[in-house]
Amino acid sequence: MTADSSKHTPATPSAGAAGLTGSALGKSLVWSEEFDVPIAWGQRWVGDRTSAYRYVNHNPDDNKLDWLDPGCVTVSGSVATFTATPAHHTLENGRRAWRTGLLTTEYSDEGFRVRTGDYAEVRVRLPHREGAWPALWTWKDGGNEVDTFEYHPDNPHLLELSNHVHDACTYYTDADTIVPDGWVTLGSHYGERCVDWYVDGERVFRDGTGVGHGWSAYLILNLSLCAGEYHPAPSGRRAVTFAVDHLRVYR
Repeated sequence: MTADSSKHTPATPSAGAAGLTGSALGKSLVWSEEFDVPIAWGQRWVGDRTSAYRYVNHNPDDNKLDWLDPGCVTVSGSVATFTATPAHHTLENGRRAWRTGLLTTEYSDEGFRVRTGDYAEVRVRLPHREGAWPALWTWKDGGNEVDTFEYHPDNPHLLELSNHVHDACTYYTDADTIVPDGWVTLGSHYGERCVDWYVDGERVFRDGTGVGHGWSAYLILNLSLCAGEYHPAPSGRRAVTFAVDHLRVYR
């Protein structure tokens, strides 16, 4: 989940199937997190570290105020809520950190990875407070990153969709579907020659580059906090929240 979005270009919806799921792509559900039980820390998820962060639990180099804390992800009513609040830690750049939540399959006992041909789908409620930077993305061995979505409330109707494996990315804008505090279902099909992105079952972008044969990566679902270089940092001390209903992978 990189901070520099300067290479993005506008996108408009392309033909797709309303209500698409992985099964509509001829795939079967192979892994899911419904958030109907407490987080399976260690077994399924890890929340205190990721190799995507320079300092393992924080990463000021990427314009982030994050300081990872598993206690910032809670489950209630089959919904996971990520809550970020100011921390007592000071980052290497002198900025004050924010405690926030991250879920990754990396380092977990399961060690689940998505791979070429999989379709991943997440249903989220987009945050409304400036400084929020939620995303679903992938990571392994210093790369293999595909961003199913990144969102910033200062661009309230816009998603960033990126394939960093073969350098393809776009902005997707929809004033009706992409709204702060609104629920939306987002998906990525990690094709060998083309990654496809879906919003509420409609294909909205095809990158024409794909992830290649033999690609695989761990999942990361998180709420980052912007440090202000590309998007506004959070103001004041009020909590920033982000909610997730489910995360599913079809193969």
